Amino acid sequence: MNETEPGASRKPAQCCSDTTSVTISDFSDEILLNILRYIPSHDLVTNVSRVCRKLRTLCLDKSLTAHIHLHKEYTATDEAVKHLLKELSSDIQTLNVSGCYWLAGSTLDQVTRCKSMVQLDLSGCRVTPARLSRLLSSLQCLRSLALDVGPGFDLQQLSAEGKAALARLHELKQTLLTPSYGVVPCCSALRSLRLYLEASEGWQEAGGCAQLMVGQSSVPHYQNLRWFSARLAPGEVNRTLLALYLAVFSMRVPEGLTGLVLFVPGLAPPRPVAVTALTESMASSSGSKVHALQLPRTWLDGAVLGRVLAHGCPAYLNLSRCSAPGFNPLHVLLAAGQDLSPLRGLNLRGCGRGSLPETCSKGEEEMDAESVKALTESCPHLTHLNLSATHYHHNAPAGQDGHLCGALGRLAHLRSLALPVCALAQRPPAAAHVTDSRTHLSSESLLLGLKKNRRIGVPTYQPEVAVGQGGEREEAATSCVRSLLKGCLHLVELELIGASFLSAMPRNEPAIRKDPAACPWACQVGDSQLAALGNLKFLRKLTLAHLPGVLKGTGLLQLVQGCKDLQVLSLANLGSLKTVNYTQALMEALKHCTQLRELRLEQPYFNANAAFFEALSSCRRLRRLCLVSRHGTFLPTAVVNFMQSCAEVIMCHMFMGGTLVACKTLQKTMLDSLCTSRPALSVVVYPLLHEDLGRVIREMPLCHLDEITLFKSRVAEEPTML
Repeated sequence: MNETEPGASRKPAQCCSDTTSVTISDFSDEILLNILRYIPSHDLVTNVSRVCRKLRTLCLDKSLTAHIHLHKEYTATDEAVKHLLKELSSDIQTLNVSGCYWLAGSTLDQVTRCKSMVQLDLSGCRVTPARLSRLLSSLQCLRSLALDVGPGFDLQQLSAEGKAALARLHELKQTLLTPSYGVVPCCSALRSLRLYLEASEGWQEAGGCAQLMVGQSSVPHYQNLRWFSARLAPGEVNRTLLALYLAVFSMRVPEGLTGLVLFVPGLAPPRPVAVTALTESMASSSGSKVHALQLPRTWLDGAVLGRVLAHGCPAYLNLSRCSAPGFNPLHVLLAAGQDLSPLRGLNLRGCGRGSLPETCSKGEEEMDAESVKALTESCPHLTHLNLSATHYHHNAPAGQDGHLCGALGRLAHLRSLALPVCALAQRPPAAAHVTDSRTHLSSESLLLGLKKNRRIGVPTYQPEVAVGQGGEREEAATSCVRSLLKGCLHLVELELIGASFLSAMPRNEPAIRKDPAACPWACQVGDSQLAALGNLKFLRKLTLAHLPGVLKGTGLLQLVQGCKDLQVLSLANLGSLKTVNYTQALMEALKHCTQLRELRLEQPYFNANAAFFEALSSCRRLRRLCLVSRHGTFLPTAVVNFMQSCAEVIMCHMFMGGTLVACKTLQKTMLDSLCTSRPALSVVVYPLLHEDLGRVIREMPLCHLDEITLFKSRVAEEPTML
């Protein structure tokens, strides 16, 4: 008898044969569907649907089958994905396989079954022009596409049906791994174009970019374009490629552009004429409102920002490192006379009111604290805020009146926040030498030469006046943290990054061999402040970088004990850099990180021994691990044992000390033993100071490189809320 035949007698579905008081039939379909949404799509089809009839029916519900999301589903094998596409081919409308670099081309061919697909994301997958033609020819309803364009891509190899499908696209996200226009010349109806320029300087194609200028004059004029964004990897080739894309706008400017997001690392070239035309068009468009804006430092000034703000405040504004003598973006924003309540994401990284006094490193920005405080009153719905790479030194009298943290505590809707470490300091650092009239030493004193110089970056020991005052001082030191937490208890992501911090692992340059000095104010932030952060019960992502005030790491242990759902943890340069004093506390803390998915640890002279990896094995849900340590050491057998015991780890990137032979041997051992059972496995073990590190980095999967291996501030980095 057919299971769904009308009139058939049914019994309550049970998941097990033993008698229990609660069965699946006791829950409503709505509750079960909400539970099933947290299960990967390929598991629903291949496993859960086989449990019982009721679950099979629910697993095939259109609310679960219309939108398939396989990004970061590292256990999705080729067989499982093929079975998924075969079973749900008639229901799938959107499919996201971005970052699934391990899937074979034959698996991607099964996408042609999904005739009703409207949105397809193939970022990070290997797609040849021939395979792309087959996909586009079969997906007549496709309106949104994301893909990578690699070496050897030839637009002329696309079929006529494929080019016709591209002409119907409304959204295109294109990652260029080589100088190319990709499929853009065929996309004449685009409303949204997002570019990621990742071409490396290693390309030896003579005049490659010059050929683009004269070889493809059919680039459309984007008369329907509403959104244009481009994020560049470092390199002159990417800057040249962006200039070629922007040149199209100098011929015809789209009307009604609402989003312009351009990220150019390093020193940007002079502002193109096309950018001026674009911003003028955004400001003059009647009836349209700008939703997002980001421009490089040399392309944004008070006149451009003022014209855009004249038609309303965007939902996302990235002013990272845009301040300059005579131009303070915050002053322009506050003086625009507009309602700032629509603002949801604001990036002010490195955007201050000018250089600090000579007490800190040259060229570092001082936070415009008064403007930030005024901003918190004008933007009550701010959700993502980045204030890193600036210095905040609180010099107001004792108490919380006037402290930056007190103002930030008023942002009840804040979910992600990036701050400089010194912003949590309650009092100025103690002077290196305190003059006492009773023990004054003149310049002629024989004892003057016996005085020890203060070491930069290491907190000076300050004896307590009385034992009973220790608790009072600790409470005073954490008062600013408590004022922040009072109103921002629902923070999901927090970054505390030293204003002068530089990762030892840049993208295209050799590894940094000398760490910059820490801000003296940051030395006042240590274990007590970290312990207070344990009250963030909803915290999922935490970054701590360049905290010289951390001594034994006891605060880190208390922090993870309070934040039980922590999933992403990034630690860099805590405490003394030559003597890692918090290792024992770190190992104890890892035993409490039962929900941890990703760990990035950057610390000079770190010893990744058997005890460390044994503690790390307690993180049973860990998926990605990255260790960066100049002059660090590791025990190969401990690494192998850890990888074998933690079955969900699919990424292990280690850049430490050791010889090249030892690193390659360990890498080969792990790949040979685990690649069969873990198709998504990515293992890279390489000496951090080796001259060929840049080449090794370019060969990594881009999703791992950008999301965890390379250190960067990620709060309000992109307009994800739109």
